[in-house]
Amino acid sequence: MDHNTTRLVQLIHPIRGRRVALVQEPRLVLLKQVTSIYGLALEAITGKTPLGLLIQSKLSNEVIDYDQIYEGNSDWQLLPAFDHPDGPFGCLVSGTGLTHQNSALNRQMMHQVTDDKPTDSIRMYQWGVEGGFPLKGVIGTQPEWFYKGNGSLLRAHGNTLDIPPYANDGGEEPEIAGLYIVDQQGTPRRIGFCTANEFSDHIMEKKNYLYLAPSKLRQSAIGPELAIDASFDAFNGTVSVSRKGNTLWSSPVNSGEKNMAHSLQNLEYHHFKYASHRVPLQAHVHYFGADAFSFGQGITLQDGDVMEVAWKGLGRPLRNPVKIIQNKETMLEVQPM
Repeated sequence: MDHNTTRLVQLIHPIRGRRVALVQEPRLVLLKQVTSIYGLALEAITGKTPLGLLIQSKLSNEVIDYDQIYEGNSDWQLLPAFDHPDGPFGCLVSGTGLTHQNSALNRQMMHQVTDDKPTDSIRMYQWGVEGGFPLKGVIGTQPEWFYKGNGSLLRAHGNTLDIPPYANDGGEEPEIAGLYIVDQQGTPRRIGFCTANEFSDHIMEKKNYLYLAPSKLRQSAIGPELAIDASFDAFNGTVSVSRKGNTLWSSPVNSGEKNMAHSLQNLEYHHFKYASHRVPLQAHVHYFGADAFSFGQGITLQDGDVMEVAWKGLGRPLRNPVKIIQNKETMLEVQPM
């Protein structure tokens, strides 16, 4: 287990409602009168108090067993590691792609026509290599950016990630997510990082790279823990897929600035440069790209397969079963007023 970072979880109880807890393995310590990490961060901003100090001041004497909750054997249930407590429309979920070399190579294999001509994906990745780490105060190369959805698509550890009837496929994308709140003056504030499974439709994307946008409009999972003080310098971890209790596929994964074509500062600038991404009190979940995924190795996920993403320094692994919605796609009609 990780012991060198300060990590929080969001929980819900059928009677006691929502709470936030500090991870102190193998226990969780509930914070006094804190129902969301969003609210905790906002209190730190308005009170001009470092988030770590505010957490320590709110520790209660209520301690609960983490193992039972993590395994789904408790009345307490884990929530996504971050959300907007007032509803999904207050949270924008997005990401940047082609930030890791393996991601670009996998995309190259999807869309390459001739062996001697690089695809747009490889060219964009190379632009990042050449200009993604600008000098301080200099604007660097713009990365690929995609819209994922609003907070309604976020799922917690243990929740299923659904492949809907209109999808061609669904596959894990082991990532790290940055979690942000925009303060009352419109300044983005980074709360921390968490383990993420961005989950997208790679077959739809493979048909034509212009289908990338709709291939991303899927559920995704973040958590179970949010690390408020993890360095983005380098992350090492593993991703795996299990079927009927046996490991079907596994791979090491690497992320963080030492393993990417862009600096964190450059990625954050190009996300928050848009005024519409700096609406006061807006929440943001932003994915920073994947280093490996099973689709690139010819794996097709089946109903019930379990995806696991684990990053050293970000707490316990994130596990989510795949659920294929068996209903046929049906026509949706917009009703006139």
